[in-house]
Amino acid sequence: MTDPITAPPVLRGHYAFFFDLDGTLATLQPHPDQVSIPEPIRQALGQLALQQNGALALISGRSMRELDALCAPFHFPLAGVHGAERRDIRDQKHIVNLPPNVAQALEPWLTQAMALLTGSELENKGMAFALHYRQAPQHEYAIQQLAKDAVARFPGLTLQPGKCVVEIKPEGINKGAAIAAFMREAPFVGRQPVFVGDDLTDEAGFTVVNGAEGVSVKVGTGPTQAQWRLSDVAATHRWLLSLVDQNETALADRREGHESLNRRI
Repeated sequence: MTDPITAPPVLRGHYAFFFDLDGTLATLQPHPDQVSIPEPIRQALGQLALQQNGALALISGRSMRELDALCAPFHFPLAGVHGAERRDIRDQKHIVNLPPNVAQALEPWLTQAMALLTGSELENKGMAFALHYRQAPQHEYAIQQLAKDAVARFPGLTLQPGKCVVEIKPEGINKGAAIAAFMREAPFVGRQPVFVGDDLTDEAGFTVVNGAEGVSVKVGTGPTQAQWRLSDVAATHRWLLSLVDQNETALADRREGHESLNRRI
């Protein structure tokens, strides 16, 4: 899709909201542990979830444990590790793990290979492995080749490229599948989906949302399937705050309308 430059509209009504985290709600940092969501933005997410009767979820490459820590004190529905782990509105968890024999063989092999690439970092997510090179961009090609070799060596795995990272995960796991699963469940079912993300990992989500005639929003530059674009994390924050304000105004107007009707009756 060509580069859209139009910011998404402020959405008033019944929607199902899905947000990526890193690069969307939080500014990217040299190390994942340095990332945080500003307190006003966490409050805005909580308020938007309340306005939409709970139809708000985070869809991220991070684990659900990390997502809960970053969003505290709120407890949203989540899809972590690109959907390999998911928690629905009823707090039930849906987990897809790597076969134990694959995980046991793959980790030492990757650890040995990554040790030769100074500055790179291997992250074991339990159901996936992330090969980070943000601190060692000179190793991008070597790490991508290593990941391709791993997928060729261990059937049933696939690659998920991202910003300065490539992940090795089970086949069939992606953010689009996670959004589709949420959309089959309450309180998301029957609503128009909205997904905001910034990375290659989010394109599968955009595709699913577009197919459901929803609203897909790309944060930042680069080619995308998204229909709308926000320039950066700060623009995402402004848009989110405007959503909350506009929906609160709409709710207040409806309450006032009901009170006027009651008085007339």
